[in-house]
Amino acid sequence: MSRALFVIDVQNDFTEGGALGVDGGAAVAAGITRYLRDHPGRYDQVIASRDWHDADNDNGGHFATTEVPDFVSTWPVHCVAGTPGAEYHPDLDTGLLTVQLRKGQGRPAYSIFEGVTNDGRTVAEVLTTLGIDDIDVAGIATDYCVRASALDALATGRRVAVLSDLVAGVAGPSSDAALAELVAAGAEVHPS
Repeated sequence: MSRALFVIDVQNDFTEGGALGVDGGAAVAAGITRYLRDHPGRYDQVIASRDWHDADNDNGGHFATTEVPDFVSTWPVHCVAGTPGAEYHPDLDTGLLTVQLRKGQGRPAYSIFEGVTNDGRTVAEVLTTLGIDDIDVAGIATDYCVRASALDALATGRRVAVLSDLVAGVAGPSSDAALAELVAAGAEVHPS
């Protein structure tokens, strides 16, 4: 049995002061680093995703460029490829990451399963190749990309747990609803 940690979108634009910063984002970055350092060998793989959006278009309507964003399906410009906002938060030790994926790239993307590695592999291919059976999920935002990633992981038939103290969401009610939805779908939700 092999275990992976998904680290979802722990990027500057999703932490305090970023284009779509959430409260507690920086603490999640530091918390993931501390957790991995305190538990060496707990995970066979640490698989991280990043939004990596195009600068020269609206990314399939994901960016609200001509109207006010609705913060449901349209958003302010964020995580543009190659900008500081798209980089991992400095409190996340990227030396602990074993696989990295970029998602978005011209279209809306919430789940890590919509991303690809630099050599074009999907996370589904990575999980199968590496024999991953169990997935813990941490990162940002609980009510959007963490939710979508955990649901897609459950759909693969793997055991999934969301580490409740290593996630941060856009809003309390929607984050609570996302966690309840994940439990109903078969995920565990507990502290790290």
